Order: sequence, then structure tokens, then C-alpha cells
Amino acid sequence: MAEPSGHGSNGRPGEDSLIARFFAPLAGEGGLGLKDDAACLSPRPGHDLVLTADALVESVHFLPEDAPASIARKALGVNVSDLAAKGAEPVGFLLSLALPEAWTEEWLAAFASGLGQASRDFSCPLLGGDTVKASGGLTLSVTALGEVPAGTMVRRTNARVGDVICVTGTIGDAALGLKLRRAPAWAGNLSPEERAHLADRYLHPQPRHRLARAVREHAHAAMDVSDGLAGDLAKMMRASGVSAIVEAKTVPLSPAARKAVAADPGLFDLAVTGGDDYEILCTLPEKNLDSFVKEADSVGVMVSAIGRVVDGHEAAVFRMQGAERRYDAGSFSHF
Repeated sequence: MAEPSGHGSNGRPGEDSLIARFFAPLAGEGGLGLKDDAACLSPRPGHDLVLTADALVESVHFLPEDAPASIARKALGVNVSDLAAKGAEPVGFLLSLALPEAWTEEWLAAFASGLGQASRDFSCPLLGGDTVKASGGLTLSVTALGEVPAGTMVRRTNARVGDVICVTGTIGDAALGLKLRRAPAWAGNLSPEERAHLADRYLHPQPRHRLARAVREHAHAAMDVSDGLAGDLAKMMRASGVSAIVEAKTVPLSPAARKAVAADPGLFDLAVTGGDDYEILCTLPEKNLDSFVKEADSVGVMVSAIGRVVDGHEAAVFRMQGAERRYDAGSFSHF
């Protein structure tokens, strides 16, 4: 994560000084104090490493006015969410940070503070990375590493006909929270607390890392909901060679989201396609459902059964009020 130390011509710290001041205090044991060119990590005996990476780009994944601590938490949280859906326990992460020309030490201090808090909350220490100057807006990428007992990573390709489809938490809050920034008419139906809830769910993903073991022990297939429930369910079913039926009324919505949908029923489509939920979507045999729900409850995570895996290759069907709906464009896409 280093280049020549000291201060640059603009009076701001050089990269070595920047790393020593803001990021070295966050380093885990394998990060070697961020004083070397690489980290050194050995998985526990009998365990596999699980690796995932996500990039976040200003004005695509977050807005320029978002608080730096929120950006940091989101960057790490979306990666820990991927690990949780694989049944993996976090062990550390690498950070690549491309700072825009106008970065300030105050901004970076707040970013590092938020990153440190997220790292502690998710038990996922910093191991290393790279810091460079960007020619455009802020860009950052996190590579997160986790562990599972050998051979137990939960794939998205193993959904089986007859499995119950489950999702954690609530769906659609983040997409509605982003929509709130445009001051839509339906926002007037929400209390300040409800608007704050939706906004927070967009800014601060809540990865379900405490549920990793239960996913590993009970689920046939799993992935996190990052690009929308409908689209991510379609990806999982397609990868597994099956299809699905979802009862729309069982899709879990928060009280704030329910009130928004009541004011504008078209928002249900946004809720199931909008993305940024970072909940776990999984399929499991019905005999495992009660145990899975109980284990989730023991770590404070709500689980809802929303449908069933069925034979076929068509897009998943969402049943609602006597009608059936398939979402052709069911998820966010960069391209």
C-alpha cells in the first residue's frame, strides 16, 4: 500500500505517511503493520479460503455528498455480505483506494474511522491494499477473505426442486431510500423515522455475517441480494437449472416500505428489483426450515419463507392477487 513517504507538493501527506496515520492502526495480524508489499495469511487447518471483491464508484454506488464513514462501511459491508452468503466467516480484507484530486485529510480521517468501526463490527481486519490518485471521482475496491470448513462453501448452483426459498431481513428499503433523495410524492406519507430508516438502509448495508454457519449447515444454495430480489433469484435458478414460484405477499417489507407501497403500489416492483438489500437469499430442504429460522432468530436476523423451487427453466413467477408476474429486467446491471 506504499510509495515514497513524506509530504507531497500540495502539503498533504505522501502515501507512506497516509497509510501509517490512517490505515496501519486498522491492520490485522496478517497485515504485518502494512509495512510490507504483501500480507501473509494461513487458513486454519481443514479450512478453505473464500474470496470476493467489489468495486464502488462515485455517483454509481454512492453519491458525492455521502458521509465518508458511510462510504467506508458500505464498501466493506457489501463484501462481507458475499462471504456470509457462502457460509464463510470473515478473516480480513484488502483495500484499493483511488482518491480524487480534491481529497482532504479531514475526509480521509472520517473514512478511516468508519472503516475501522465496520472492520470491528464484522470481525474483518484490514490486511493491505493500495492507495493511488484518481483522475476522476472517488473509486475504491475491497477484496474480502473468509473461511469455511473444507468443502462446505454454499454455492448458488445447488438449488433443488422442492426446496423452500428464504430471504433474510426486509427487501426494498435501500432502493426506496435512494428514491427518497428525489423527494417523491409518496414520501409525504412517511414519518421522519420511517424516512430515516429507508435512508439508513441505503447508506449502511447490514451484512448477515452472524448467519454464516447456519447458511452453511442448512442451505443447498445461497447468494446475497445485491442487484434486486427478482434478478438475483433468477440468477440462482438459472445457475441451478430450475425455476421458482414466489408468493408476493410473503416478500418481507419493513413497515416503512409497506407504507410507501400502499401510497404508490408501483413501488413494489422497485422493491423487488432495485437492489442494495444485501440480504441472504437461499434455498433449503423443508425439513431444515425450522432449525434455520431458530438459528437466525438467535442472532437477531429475521428469515422469511417466500416460495418454492420448481422444475423448469422459465423466469421465476411472482404470484400476486390472483395474477402472475415475471420480471424480465429483474436486476441492476452496469452494462
